[in-house]
Amino acid sequence: MEARPITAEVPKGPRMRQDPAELVPELAEVSAALFKATGNRSVPRTTISLVQLRAGQIAGNTYLTVLHTGFLRTAGESEERITAVASWQDAPYFTSAERAALALVEAVLRPSAPHSERVPDELYAQVSEHYDEKALATLTIAIGQVNFFTPLALIAKPVPGRSFTDPWE
Repeated sequence: MEARPITAEVPKGPRMRQDPAELVPELAEVSAALFKATGNRSVPRTTISLVQLRAGQIAGNTYLTVLHTGFLRTAGESEERITAVASWQDAPYFTSAERAALALVEAVLRPSAPHSERVPDELYAQVSEHYDEKALATLTIAIGQVNFFTPLALIAKPVPGRSFTDPWE
């Protein structure tokens, strides 16, 4: 497969012509259930969005990155915090609980060195200092939620910047 030159125009329409939710209507139920699970208030919605923005960045997907950036803007987050998610490790804008959540998504989604654990006990202990078991389960689901949609975003290529309910229009 030949790579697209970096100076080439990126198509403005989705790759997949029909919305996967129309093709597989059960997707709406799964999506609603995941959104409900991550909205159980055990973790602030802002933290969920920060984690999901970072997951979209790690996946290298513009649609997911723009989507979660939009959620954060709608929630009133500052441009500094939103922009700094990509380099959160040295940014002064995040609480220790948010840093723990961002470290967790990094550990889950970035390959680890051979023969090492992706989520070591030390990281789990640090995250557990900030989140009880329900909140930790919710963070885990939030990471899984964005990863559930990553293949759709990478394969179907919905239009960035459109609502997740109308990217095929």
